[in-house]
Amino acid sequence: MPDRPYTPLPQFKILGQPVHLATDYTSWLIDRLQQGIGTHVVTMNAEIVIQASHDPELANIIGNADLVTPDGSGIIMALRLHGVEQPRYAGIDLGADLIRLAAKPEHNYSVFFYGGKPEIVDRSAQKWQTELPNLNIVGIEHGYIDSQQQTQLLHQIQTTQPKIILVALGMPRQEIWIRDNFHLCPQAIWIGVGGSFDVWSGSKNRAPEYIRNLDLEWMYRIAQEPSRWRRALALPQFAVLAVAERIWGKQQLAPK
Repeated sequence: MPDRPYTPLPQFKILGQPVHLATDYTSWLIDRLQQGIGTHVVTMNAEIVIQASHDPELANIIGNADLVTPDGSGIIMALRLHGVEQPRYAGIDLGADLIRLAAKPEHNYSVFFYGGKPEIVDRSAQKWQTELPNLNIVGIEHGYIDSQQQTQLLHQIQTTQPKIILVALGMPRQEIWIRDNFHLCPQAIWIGVGGSFDVWSGSKNRAPEYIRNLDLEWMYRIAQEPSRWRRALALPQFAVLAVAERIWGKQQLAPK
């Protein structure tokens, strides 16, 4: 058992969507894992907030998530408008940190990779297995499976009971899938990792650190994938709405 008991994290709402505040998300997650408390993690960015404003199902999932982390620079900007200082924690970094913790001898947590194209998820898992030979990967499945294979996948997850389940199906599909299947492995950390498998597999490059430090990673991704420009339209919309919220109605910091 952990030295300190589980305590809920404070949260702050941005355009109606909660973001949990912490200086060390991974320790909080490991504490829950050690206590057998399952966790659905949502990594929040501006695009997801705008999407949730038009999608009640997604908004409900986010509102009921056990942990919502500040993934995007837009979220950090909105928090600062209200005087809340919180470092950005990209979903790809959180996923990587959890994998590294899982491989530590004192933890030895099992991990499941699900989503992405067949060659992508395989190379992603192999990358981590090579880097961390002790990593206990109990399952690898791509995201292009039929209903029969989906049934087999769910049975495998229920049978192996992995401690960390990484799901790369894209938003909101991955969040809906986690919500619908969380009961199969109720003591695990379930986290949607979006395009992380693409980067881990080497099929795509992540923005250099200096670009990430300038909060311009979103621009780098558009340069790599011009087809994302329509999705990027959510960014100025979010900025305008976040400023308007600050002017006309400050959100209150409160525990979940």
